[in-house]
Amino acid sequence: MAVENIFFSNNVQSALKLGQARGAAIVAGVNAGLDVFEYTALQVKQAVVGNGKAAKQQVQQMIKVLLNLPEIAQEDASDALAVAICHAHSVTIKRLTSTVPSHSIPRGRR
Repeated sequence: MAVENIFFSNNVQSALKLGQARGAAIVAGVNAGLDVFEYTALQVKQAVVGNGKAAKQQVQQMIKVLLNLPEIAQEDASDALAVAICHAHSVTIKRLTSTVPSHSIPRGRR
């Protein structure tokens, strides 16, 4: 299970509601036996767009392109899909680097 690490909100009420929903989702995942992975907005944007400072519209457009969607997904859906793509990239990289013996990597590239 992958979630975005939220660290900023302009509206206190929204932040509280988001925190409660996020906490409930994490508890449900843990109770279901899932590992929980958190990613910062910077990590998500870097994974999807290639730029950790990308605008939300850039992320939405890349989600459309990467997933071959007929139209740009709604903002919340794009956010969730971006976290999923970030996690998929992260897990793939971890798998690839854990299966390659360190002696097979040429010097200077470690």
